[in-house]
Amino acid sequence: MGRADRLIHAARRLSERAASLRFAAPVTHVYDPLRHAGRGYRRYVRRFGEGRKRVVFLGMNPGPWGMTQTGVPFGEVAAVRDWMGIEERIDRPTNEHPRRPVEGFACARSEVSGARLWGAIAGHWGQPESFFESHFVSNYCPLVFMEASGRNRTPDKLPVAEREGLYAVCDDHLRRVVEILDPEWIVGVGHFAETRARGVFGDAGPKIGRVLHPSPASPRANRDWAATAAREMRALGLCGRGARRS
Repeated sequence: MGRADRLIHAARRLSERAASLRFAAPVTHVYDPLRHAGRGYRRYVRRFGEGRKRVVFLGMNPGPWGMTQTGVPFGEVAAVRDWMGIEERIDRPTNEHPRRPVEGFACARSEVSGARLWGAIAGHWGQPESFFESHFVSNYCPLVFMEASGRNRTPDKLPVAEREGLYAVCDDHLRRVVEILDPEWIVGVGHFAETRARGVFGDAGPKIGRVLHPSPASPRANRDWAATAAREMRALGLCGRGARRS
């Protein structure tokens, strides 16, 4: 079984385990894009998940206008469709929030974080094959949490008991991703992802670093996020075009 198939198998197991978890108010709706947008995710992994990766960029969890719509981490529609060349039929979640519809690749909303991340990657590496030759982008948590108002609730804002069950499942999956891709580095996109990676691996696994999260909620990210992330990558010694390890 190749690396891509192993990643898909691991994601299926993650999704099954996450489905057994329960979340109380104020969370009213939970989406799992690995299910309703699974075709997009599998296409992404089969196209770009083969081979050993030097760097895995790790996000927190899917955004409502990104991976929720396309199945691709940070998957802003235009970036996935026009740069990666991926477009698949996306289903609707079983319990769809009226204010957070899933329209798939017909979604007209732009995921700002994804547009920034993939835009910077495209600007530096050019073609997707150049980036994915030795890099991959994944998420720590597969689920999207929403309140009655439609407001997004991030995993770190869940009650402790709910977080513990969720983190146990996600930690196991992250270990599996690292086992499959054997990266030299995990670069957390934001503090949360970096902290979770350090908690899982400590000093016994890949090197761990961080770049600023591209969220528009961050004033720093709104001041030329791409330049800030590039400086942070240079500080980690990862500023080149990502030649693979021998």
